[in-house]
Amino acid sequence: MNGMRVIMSTLAASLFAVPSAFASTTARVYSSSGLVLVFVGFLALVVVIQLIPAIMTLFGALKGLAKKGDESRAAKVRAAE
Repeated sequence: MNGMRVIMSTLAASLFAVPSAFASTTARVYSSSGLVLVFVGFLALVVVIQLIPAIMTLFGALKGLAKKGDESRAAKVRAAE
């Protein structure tokens, strides 16, 4: 147990002593051109346009499942009479 404590203490001390050599600097400000922003906006528009038919298909499938469930319940009620 004492050996594990020494290992953990050494590991913690070495991690805290490491300088931020691998951290990115924050001195640089976001400076992309307008064309990059237009391109990203176009990609977002494509994603939104692709979501519209997907949502419509999902609602149609759920509506069909609900209708199928109602028909099977009605058939069970008729069979029970």
